[in-house]
Amino acid sequence: MTKKSKGKAETPAEVDTTAAETAAVELEVDAEGEATVTADDTVDETSKLAEELATARAEADESRDKMLRMAAELENFKKRTAREKETSLRYAEENILKELLPTLDNLEMAVQQGQGGENGNALLEGVEMTIKGLRTCLEKFGLQAIESVGQVFDPNFHEALAMEASEEFENNTVLKEFQKGYMYKERLLRAAKVIVVG
Repeated sequence: MTKKSKGKAETPAEVDTTAAETAAVELEVDAEGEATVTADDTVDETSKLAEELATARAEADESRDKMLRMAAELENFKKRTAREKETSLRYAEENILKELLPTLDNLEMAVQQGQGGENGNALLEGVEMTIKGLRTCLEKFGLQAIESVGQVFDPNFHEALAMEASEEFENNTVLKEFQKGYMYKERLLRAAKVIVVG
């Protein structure tokens, strides 16, 4: 570029010509003989990078959409699971109640039978059968009675109400049972109330 006088500025035509000449000029081969890059190659590289950028942006948008859909599906799944859990907890006792209904029916029939006749044996037999049916029903759900009489007193399963002397049992043995104890699966549901030999 030639030196201009201080007061003279380059005209727009001169600037455009210089830029065009620079863009069109091929770089010369260097001393080792390696190929040079032309301005056209730079334009091609820029176009290629622009295409790659557009493709990457499209893939990023698609991935973002998938992520948002998955997040929405996960949130819906959590809500649905919470509703199902709440419903199952609310109606958890339904099965046991269905099993208990025949026992209630038997008790009602036993009361009707006791009111209609004078035979107390039939009423007693009906109540015994009802108790047996009720125990069978509760055992289906994991309830087990604790056998206490004749067993060594265990404070983990027995609650001593009193002590009595006995010739039949040794000391610290359960003599009588006031109220049965029950296990629910492996957990103590209610301790047996007992009298212990002492």
